[in-house]
Amino acid sequence: MEEDNSFFEKERDRLTAEITSGFEELLSSSNNLNRKLEEVLGMTREYETIAALWQSFHELMRGHHDEDDVSGEVEPHGLPGTGGHVLAASKSGSGGAEQRQQDS
Repeated sequence: MEEDNSFFEKERDRLTAEITSGFEELLSSSNNLNRKLEEVLGMTREYETIAALWQSFHELMRGHHDEDDVSGEVEPHGLPGTGGHVLAASKSGSGGAEQRQQDS
């Protein structure tokens, strides 16, 4: 019977050590994940600061652009290739060609 107890105790100690090792690994991984999440949150705060700076720059430049529009210069809004560029039809356009055909 003593032999069974010693086997049981050895097996219990082995399993307890294995569980303890697993919990230590889990704790280490959780701490690592926590550090990474804190880094990500810190980076988003930095990007918010940069985004606010670019927003103020954009508003400043937009104010200057609006002043140019008031002076009489008309320029298309946006840059080509960004999706904000608008092409306007010329005033002569195809209407001149139709006029010439009617005159013929």
